[in-house]
Amino acid sequence: MNRTNLSKILLLFCLLGSCMVASAQESKQLSLQEAIDLSIKNSKQLKLGQAKITEAVAATKEASERRLPDVGVNGTYLRVNHPKLDIKTATAGNDSNAISPANINEAYLLMANVSMPIFAGFKVKYGVESAQFLEKAAQLDVDNDRQGVILNAIAAYVNLYKAGAAVKLVEENLQQSRQRDTDFVNLERNGTLARNDLLKAQQETSNLELTLLDAQNNHQLAMVNMDLMLGLPEKTQLIADSASFVPPATVKTIEEYEQLAATNRYDLKALDYRQKAAQSDVKIAKGDNYPSLAFTGGYVLADIPRFLVITNALNAGLGLKYSLSSLWKTNSKVAQAKARETQLAASMAMLDDAIRLSINQAYLNYLSGVKKIEVYNKALDQATENYRINKNKYANNLLTLTDLLDADVSQLQARLNVAFAKAELVLAYQTLLQKAGLINQ
Repeated sequence: MNRTNLSKILLLFCLLGSCMVASAQESKQLSLQEAIDLSIKNSKQLKLGQAKITEAVAATKEASERRLPDVGVNGTYLRVNHPKLDIKTATAGNDSNAISPANINEAYLLMANVSMPIFAGFKVKYGVESAQFLEKAAQLDVDNDRQGVILNAIAAYVNLYKAGAAVKLVEENLQQSRQRDTDFVNLERNGTLARNDLLKAQQETSNLELTLLDAQNNHQLAMVNMDLMLGLPEKTQLIADSASFVPPATVKTIEEYEQLAATNRYDLKALDYRQKAAQSDVKIAKGDNYPSLAFTGGYVLADIPRFLVITNALNAGLGLKYSLSSLWKTNSKVAQAKARETQLAASMAMLDDAIRLSINQAYLNYLSGVKKIEVYNKALDQATENYRINKNKYANNLLTLTDLLDADVSQLQARLNVAFAKAELVLAYQTLLQKAGLINQ
C-alpha cells in the first residue's frame, strides 16, 4: 500500500471519528428534574410575566410620585412692533395724559411655579394602594405561570418517554418477526411450511415496519418539542430516564386537596388582589366628590428693554379647587367601579368552582391510572403466557399462523400499555398537585 492511499485511509478514520464525537455531543441523558429546571429557565411565557411585573412596579412608582410637587418653568421671548401706550391718569386740568414710551420692540418673560398636593380627595392614597395590589397580582400570575410551565415540561417529558418506549418495543418485536421470517423461509424451502403462511408472516413484518416508522416520527417530533421547550438545539437527541418516574408514597383525600388549593393556588390569590384593587378604585371614584387643596408658589421675571424690569416677584399660597360638575358626574364613575368589583367577585367564585371540579377530575384520573397499571400488568402476564402456549401449539400444528400472529400483536400491545401507564400515572399525580397549587413544592 503506497503512502497516498494510507493518508486517505487515515483521513477517513479521522472524519469518522469527528462525526462520532459530534453525534455523541448532540445526545443528552435527561432527568425529569433537569427538564423542569431548563423549561423554567428558558420559558418565554415566564419572561413575558417578568416584563409585566416590571410594568406593574413602574405603575406603583408612578402612583406614589403623584404625592410629589409639580414644578414647571416657562420662558417666553416676544418680538413686538412699536406700540403706543395711552395711560389714563387723573390730573388737574387734564382728563388723560398720552405717554409715548421709549422705542419698545422686544420683551422677555420667565415664570416658575410649583404646586404641592395637600389633599386630593384620597385619590392619591387609594391610587397607590390599588397599584400595589395589582403589582402583587402580577407577581402571583408569574408564580401561577411557573406551575403551568412545570406541568407542561412534565407532560412533554412523559410524551418523550412514551414515544421512545414505543420505538424500543416495536424494534424488539420487529427483530423477532424478522427472525421468524428467516426461519419460515427455510421451512418453506424444505416443504414443511405452506407458502401462504410465509406470506402472512412477512406481511406482519411489513406492518411492524410501518408501525416503527410512525413510532420513530412521533419520537422525533416529541424530541423537537422538548428541545424547543428547554432552549436546546433542535437536533439534540434527548434520552428520557424512566428512573424519574417515582410513584408517590401517599395520596391525600379530595377534601384535603381542595383545602390546600384554597391557600396555595396562585391564580386564586391574584384574583383576590385584583378584587381588592377594584375596591380601591371605587374609593378613587368617590374622591371626585371632595375638593382638592394644594400649596402653590411662583416666581416671575420680566424684562422689557428701556421700559420695564421686574425681578424677585415671588408668590406663595394655598389653592382650593372643587368641581361642581362632580355632583352629577361622579355617580356614574362610582357605579362603573362597583360593577368591576362585582365582576371580579363573580369571577373568583367561578374560579373556585372550576378548581374544585378540576381537583376531582385529576384525583379520579390518578385513581384510574393506579387501577390501569394493575390491570395492564395482569394483562401482560396473560398475553405473555398466551403467546407461549400458542407458539407451542403452532409448533405442533395445533394452531394456525394467524392465531400466533394475533397473540404476538396482543403481547406487544400489552407491553406498550404497561410502559405507557407507568409514565401517565406520574403525569396524573403531578396534574393533581398542580390543580391544588402544590406542584414542585
